[in-house]
Amino acid sequence: MSVEEFLAEWHDDSPTLLVHTSGSTGEPKPMWVEKRRMAASARITCDFLGLHKGDTALLCMPLDYIAGKMMVVRSLVRGLRLTAVPPSGHPFKPNNEELGIKFYDFSAGDNPVSSGNDNYSFSNINSSFSLAAMVPMQVWNTLQVADERRRLMAVKHLIIGGGAINESLAAELRTFPNAVWSTYGMTETLSHIALRRLNGLEASEWYTPFPGVTLSQNADGCLVIDAPAVHDGPLVTNDIVTFNPQPSILNPQPIAFRILGRKDNVICSGGIKIQAEEVERCLHDHLHSPYLITKRRDEKFGEVVVLLTEGDTAEAMAVCQRVLPKYWQPRAYVHAPHIPLTATGKTARKEAERLAEK
Repeated sequence: MSVEEFLAEWHDDSPTLLVHTSGSTGEPKPMWVEKRRMAASARITCDFLGLHKGDTALLCMPLDYIAGKMMVVRSLVRGLRLTAVPPSGHPFKPNNEELGIKFYDFSAGDNPVSSGNDNYSFSNINSSFSLAAMVPMQVWNTLQVADERRRLMAVKHLIIGGGAINESLAAELRTFPNAVWSTYGMTETLSHIALRRLNGLEASEWYTPFPGVTLSQNADGCLVIDAPAVHDGPLVTNDIVTFNPQPSILNPQPIAFRILGRKDNVICSGGIKIQAEEVERCLHDHLHSPYLITKRRDEKFGEVVVLLTEGDTAEAMAVCQRVLPKYWQPRAYVHAPHIPLTATGKTARKEAERLAEK
């Protein structure tokens, strides 16, 4: 979808528009969402980040999904000047100009005429972007190229969502001079409802909800979100959380939270519940090839832990036997040419389970 096609949908008579979930835990699903709630979400983010009319924003994610759509909506409601580049793993790559970079000045109206790459390019951007939103994979790739890294460091507010930020990436971002945020949210919440700072004096391991968002837990320990501005009624997530009721910079009286993992990713093996993400975190400093913890069915144990890796399985086994508790250790090691990812760069957990079953 192009920006022009999205704007045509936004300005039609329908109060809703179609989005698709990312597919990280299964097949992407279509979902109709209310435009007024999208606009409300955009205003909340812009208000918190202090964005003003005429500020600049970068669109570098597909417009088929909520994250890309919300960058355009933020530009609409706040009058931002939006640069759109083709979605790729390297948003700041110079040859993006050849592929169709476009510029939309929403400060002049909510349905602007775009300027093509004959009039606008990265080479004549004299100031940094006020806002950019990326997935972790895009950020990691950008950090590997000196000129792209320099442009990324100049972004005044970098928001990162759509996947977990591992310790290596977090360490790379701690010294950034401008604000870097990890977001928490999903398609149902029309992008994020909570942020945590990754750098500076306000850096934290805890996500803090925006004002107006109320959080609780259900009997399974999963997060329940009540955000009336962006969602009709309480939303029960599959994210297992722990709370820290300390105040933070977003709200003087919030409930801050940490994500332990997804309920979908709990492996019940011989009566023991194992959180896949917790095992992955334990292995982070020891395995250097891309890997993923998943599961397969087992007659004796019900389910068993499986490690999927792009590297050597014998090496992975030796590491797991050395650093993991015995009941966390995988019972199978599977080599895969590539760890499966969704179109938005998230880990495709269901596809990983299918590979493990094979």
